[in-house]
Parts: sequence; C-alpha cells; structure tokens
Amino acid sequence: MTSVAESRGLHERALGLRAEGRPAEAEELAGQAFNLLSRQLDPDDPEIAGVLLTLGGLREDLGDLASAESFYRSALRLLEGGRDEIAVRLRVQTMGLLANVRQAQGSYAAAERLYLRALTIAEAAFPEDLETAGLLNGLGVLHKYQGRYDEAESVYRRALAIVEAALGPEHPDIASLYHNLRGLEHARGRAAQGEPWAQRSVEIRERACGPDHPAVAADKAALAAILDAQGRFDEAEALYAEALAVFERVYGPEHYELAVNFNNLAAIRQAKGEAGEAEELYRRAMAIKEKVLGTDHPDTALTVHNMATLLAALGRSAEAEALYGRALAVFETALGAEHPHTGICREGLEAVRGR
Repeated sequence: MTSVAESRGLHERALGLRAEGRPAEAEELAGQAFNLLSRQLDPDDPEIAGVLLTLGGLREDLGDLASAESFYRSALRLLEGGRDEIAVRLRVQTMGLLANVRQAQGSYAAAERLYLRALTIAEAAFPEDLETAGLLNGLGVLHKYQGRYDEAESVYRRALAIVEAALGPEHPDIASLYHNLRGLEHARGRAAQGEPWAQRSVEIRERACGPDHPAVAADKAALAAILDAQGRFDEAEALYAEALAVFERVYGPEHYELAVNFNNLAAIRQAKGEAGEAEELYRRAMAIKEKVLGTDHPDTALTVHNMATLLAALGRSAEAEALYGRALAVFETALGAEHPHTGICREGLEAVRGR
C-alpha cells in the first residue's frame, strides 16, 4: 500500500515538473497524489487543498480556465473553516488564484472584489509578506487591464519592494514583476521606458530556468512587443519565433499564448505592408481566443479590433464596420466607456462609417 510519504512525494515531483515547464507530465502525477491523499488524510486536511491548487494551476497553465476555477473553488470550500496559519495562507493564495482566473475570463469587477478580500486578510495576518506581494502583483495586472495605470504602478512597486527584501534582486519572482512593469509601460504607450524592465526580466528568468522554459518564452515575447512598438520589427520577429516554438512544443497548437503572439506578429506584418499574412495571423489569433476565452472577452475583442483596423486600411469598409461594432460592444460592457480601448475602437468605427 502506498504510504502518505510516498503520496506526498508524487506531489513534490509534480511541482518539480511544473517548475521545469512540463505541465502535462506534472498533471498526471498531481492527479495520482490527490487520489491517494484523499483516501489517506481527513477530507478537510489543508494538504489536500494544496494539491487541488497544484491541479488548478496546471489546468491554468494548459489554458483550461473553467477547470482551473473548479479546482480553486473546491480548495476554497475545504479551507473556509481553517484558522491556523497554514489554512489562512492557503485560503489567501486560493482567493488570489481565483481572482486571477476571473480576470483572465474578463470578469474584472469580480476579480477586484476577490483581490481586495484576500488583501484584507493577508495584510492583517502577514504584512510585508510574500503572500501580500503576490496579491498586489495580481491586482496591478488587473488595474492595467482596467486602464488604471497609476494605481497599477503603485501596487507593483509595493510588491517589488516586498519581494526584493525577501528574496533578493535576482530571484525569478522579481522577473515576474519586471515583466509586468514592462507591460504597464507598453500599455501607456511608453515602449522605450519599458525596454529595461523587459530585458532584465529575460536575463533573470533565463539564468534561473534555462532558455527553453515557457516562462522565459513569455518574457521574450513581452520584450518583442516592446521592440515592435519601437519599430524594431526584425528583432521583434526573431523573439516571437523563439517564443512560439517553445509554446507550441509545451502547450500544443491552440493555447492562449500562441494567440497573443499571432496577434502581435500580425501587427508587424501589417506595418510592413504584408496585408495577406497579417490577415491570416489575425484570424488564427481570433480563432484561438474565441475558443479559449469566448467571443465576449475583451482580449478577444482586442484582436477583433485589430482585424477591423487592417480591413479598414484595405478599403473593406463593410467588414471593418461589422468588426469594429462587435469589438466596441464588448469593450463598453467589459471595460466601460472611459477605457482607452473603448475610445480608440469608437474612433475607428466612426472613421469607417464616415467614408
């Protein structure tokens, strides 16, 4: 009979495989660990919740947000009554992971409520702790998507100070914050200011994880977006190609990360006047986002908007108008009338209607 120690060993191996960027193999071991520990421990043991969080994280890595949410909610139900430090920490982590999924699903108001609830608990129980830093980082990402850039920078910098004090300036968690600060500058239209953050993120993560890890690929894709925004298309394309090769190998052909890169490569092709290739890439990005996120998600609408802009430039006004209208309806509902995406999309729709 398998002992509790052996079951725990399966979970530890799963965590190691996940850290190596091998989510499918990790999921098999984590599932075995969950099944065994569920029979060996009390049903409300926090250790079972910990394995549920691993399973949820692996589903999230693989782009299955609905299953990830289900695992996280199961863990949260298990942890609700716990009052010791381990249970409270796990509850805070779980709320943060749920908030991240709700954000990825485009439910920004629900995500913000979860982050703020979790931060209230964390700041009371673990002030200036890595749990608090993780929640601040997640809230910063959310505020960026909401167009609340100053608030995003404030919470990112609070998180950065905590992580640097706890782990030092070369830890991979620092790379994650640099990655996000890069994204904030990109969203503000300040690509040159974001480039140092992006470069440091790649350097730190590549030293820690090696060149073929999906997290390194994500950092390279983020750096590519910064270079792309500065018109450095050849450098950007080379980095996108490196990132896509890793994502396709690790995640397969229909993962969200591929859609992001297809969208960005399409913009480069459009800028170079290669309209046919741009349209094909936008359509590939749209198909993946519609499958993974749904048609009413603001990230899907972003690619729809980009396709509309391409078609408008090609004189295909009727097609462009339909896509602008579709994207605008999503932006107004999900982001509000004052968000920058909404305003830009509305201007595009008005311009194509005025032709």
